[in-house]
Amino acid sequence: MTMNANGIVAEIRKGIAAGEYAYGARLPSVRDLATQFGVSQQTAAAAYAVLTALGLTRTAPGSGTTVAAGPSADAYLGTFAPPDLTQGEAWTPSTGEATEETYLVRQSVAPTEWTDWGFTEGADVVERHRVRRVDGIPVQHKLTVLPYDVASRRPEGHEGVPPMLAPVGAPPLKPPAGMRVADWLGWNVARTRAQITAEPMAPAAAEALGMAEGSPGFRVVNISQTADGATLYVTVTTAPLHHRVTMQILG
Repeated sequence: MTMNANGIVAEIRKGIAAGEYAYGARLPSVRDLATQFGVSQQTAAAAYAVLTALGLTRTAPGSGTTVAAGPSADAYLGTFAPPDLTQGEAWTPSTGEATEETYLVRQSVAPTEWTDWGFTEGADVVERHRVRRVDGIPVQHKLTVLPYDVASRRPEGHEGVPPMLAPVGAPPLKPPAGMRVADWLGWNVARTRAQITAEPMAPAAAEALGMAEGSPGFRVVNISQTADGATLYVTVTTAPLHHRVTMQILG
């Protein structure tokens, strides 16, 4: 596969996040970067332009390109009391007609990178992929990942396929008004931890949004856990950088 500018950005960003490129370190020249990745100097220069736009590097005449960011770190946003669920509203854009579609439901095994979310590598999980659109244009990709035993639970009195295992195209099942899906399914969520970053999109998100693989975007990861710290489910929402990510906390 031929490397493009977005692929180079993803590789260098990964190195910065891991601390392989120290803050202030000088990166290869455009010519050397092009040789390293087997691309044209124009492609290498475009990669550096994107990294600079993301705030990860800076370029100055005579000094070349240097790293302007440190390794990945958590930005703690605070602890918030749960809102009054009767006042909660589903995702709704400020303007335009909103639609939401589940386009992929599958059972898979957790890869190594999901251990950061509390999943055991190789554990059976269920993935649910959704795309949100405004006036027909995709604006958000949402991935929900659950351990299989959590996904297979049914609400009291429900028969048939568990709601989280419902296939694509099945009529949606919703909890009673004012009740969270987690409570409806008996998941006993004690807390949710949020991680918000700007980084290259995962392949599934980029494809769903019609963008090139590795394009930068906002990534909001919500990890919901039990009181003893076990992960019940994870949602990953991805949006292009030129969009705004907003949360409203009631109460």
